[in-house]
Amino acid sequence: MEVASRKPNEMRVKTPVALFIYNRPHVTERVFSVISKVKPSRLLIVADGPRFNVVEDHERCVAARSVVDHIDWDCQVERHYASGNLGCRKRVSSGLDWVFSKVDEAIIFEDDCLPDVAFFQFCDELLERYRNDSRVAHISGANIPLNSPWTKYSYYFSRNHYHIWGWATWRRAWQYYDLSMSFWPEVRDHNWLAYWLYDPSERTEYLRIFEDVYQEKIDTWAYQWLFACWIHQGLSIVPNANLVSNIGFDRYATHFKDENHYFANWPTTQMRFPLVHPNFFVISE
Repeated sequence: MEVASRKPNEMRVKTPVALFIYNRPHVTERVFSVISKVKPSRLLIVADGPRFNVVEDHERCVAARSVVDHIDWDCQVERHYASGNLGCRKRVSSGLDWVFSKVDEAIIFEDDCLPDVAFFQFCDELLERYRNDSRVAHISGANIPLNSPWTKYSYYFSRNHYHIWGWATWRRAWQYYDLSMSFWPEVRDHNWLAYWLYDPSERTEYLRIFEDVYQEKIDTWAYQWLFACWIHQGLSIVPNANLVSNIGFDRYATHFKDENHYFANWPTTQMRFPLVHPNFFVISE
């Protein structure tokens, strides 16, 4: 753990920030520059290690870690670095287990999720507002494409939109995460997905996805989080503005390598403060 020097009278985000990095210094630098602007007092950095059979990985992992070596504001810095490559599934899940063993709530970014500074204020306020409300499990940063049914409010509650391109949650919600999805056979065999997915074609698609994840055919941690939220009936908060842009669509990406993908570099949009909170708990798809 490190503590960096303090500069007075600076903007600060109250919530601890968790940053997940790997071997992409070019995007890590851009994301870290925004985090630096809001100067979290607690920063948790999780890094995956190089693949032994990829020659350039070691150098690129070192370069990515060097981006976050120098922190020039008063900050409690904690690092959880893997010496070898764990892969997306194990590195992110184990890293989040570590994060929530340290803090009660966090704002979370992977190295290619570029936030607008407004996202930190958005999370600070909503993490506090819904801290003890078990109906809410997740706060999204992305709204792609812009899809807010309640335009007079700053956000809405969703059953299905658990965007992870910049997000936040509480330890109370993360405790239900299960990487192995041990409840899946029971959920699958009793058709409980019908509660969340009214469209039969969607149910068929998610049955296939969850089965593949359960069989470890997909190197992911994220569908397990969606599954945990669904089976514990946790909702997602979605902003009525897009507050995070994914800048990682390139040849170094794990999953999305097409630089011309529809969702690549989707621009952020303005969030107005003070936030206008919904007066009632109406749930959108």
